Amino acid sequence: MSFHSMWAELLPIGRRSASGGYRRFAWTGADADCRAWFEQQARTRDLAYEVDRNGNQWAWLGDPAAGDAVVTGSHLDSVPDGGAFDGPLGVVSAFAALDELRHRGARFTRPVGIVNFGDEEGARFGLACVGSRLTAGHLTAEQAHRLTDGDGVTLPRAMAAAGYDPEAIGPDPERLDRIGAFVELHVEQGRALDLTGDPVGIASAIWPHGRWRFDFRGEANHAGTTRLADRHDPMLPYAETVLAARREAERAGAVATFGKVAVEPNGVNAVPSLVRGWLDSRAADQRRLDAVVTGVERAARARAEAHGVALDVARESFTPVVEFDHALRDELARILGKDRDTPLRVPVLGTGAGHDAGILSARVPTAMLFVRNPTGVSHSPAESATEDDCVAGVLALADVLEGLACT
Repeated sequence: MSFHSMWAELLPIGRRSASGGYRRFAWTGADADCRAWFEQQARTRDLAYEVDRNGNQWAWLGDPAAGDAVVTGSHLDSVPDGGAFDGPLGVVSAFAALDELRHRGARFTRPVGIVNFGDEEGARFGLACVGSRLTAGHLTAEQAHRLTDGDGVTLPRAMAAAGYDPEAIGPDPERLDRIGAFVELHVEQGRALDLTGDPVGIASAIWPHGRWRFDFRGEANHAGTTRLADRHDPMLPYAETVLAARREAERAGAVATFGKVAVEPNGVNAVPSLVRGWLDSRAADQRRLDAVVTGVERAARARAEAHGVALDVARESFTPVVEFDHALRDELARILGKDRDTPLRVPVLGTGAGHDAGILSARVPTAMLFVRNPTGVSHSPAESATEDDCVAGVLALADVLEGLACT
């Protein structure tokens, strides 16, 4: 099995020595190195390699034009200073699972594809799952062309600089019509499997989730000469809104996070004129999510008014609840439990994290496998999975691919 050698090759790319985390942002040098690694893995295995109109990479065993293909994979980009496993584990495991099936002498009756979806994390342009959203038609070319990074660089300009044609991007229904099933393996972003003691789990659904931007607009002034009573300081209602988000999430049994903030003029001796914060909230159902966001906005407006600060709230992205295909999910459970002296126990888990599989689910039967994360930490250098659990994930994915694509 080639998992370990592939993992060792990929591990240094985009890693920051100071934090131990990764910065593999879309259409940057680290992203290009990851993409070159993917192409090398495909060509080493004599797989047909291609890049689609949206910059997603594909490796094919068999003719995808035959249709009803079984596809697996994930993404290689990262959040700022993210962990090694979120995304790459699914791509490396896909190639390793194919190697395992070839070692078994499996006979394929359906085409098999491995994919690296571009810009899944949205770390550079602020929108998650850009590659899969474009492919599925959930993001238009016009909307994509308006995306900009923190330096004002547009998505088209970044793609062109990386050697790709931004004028080609857009929906790709013909490609999706070729896919009969998509199975994404991912490190678990939580501790459910660690608590149950199981190395592998199956996803049931992705919680509804979204991102909201809160703009608190006050009045810039001198930090040393402006009386407290004369200030219109947007930092105060922002801080109180952060605390309100925690209270509302606890009340609803959900999660809410202000993890990104921008301050203007951002001077240590200046009262801010603008504090812009981004709320990420997720819940098991729509009712709870609405309760959280409504409660946070209500608190924010009350505190902004009390401090003489204006407030604008805009929803920047939203994904409704995603129920993975029940028939495919049940088939995965059947495959993983058969032909064993002791059937593999595979818990079925919900998740609050978004994935490319969730985006594709509206057009293609999709399912997910999770690999245990003993720390429960994700989007951080502390994200982890043991060697044994990674191997268990590869073998589980190989069994699934064999059950779906082989005689």
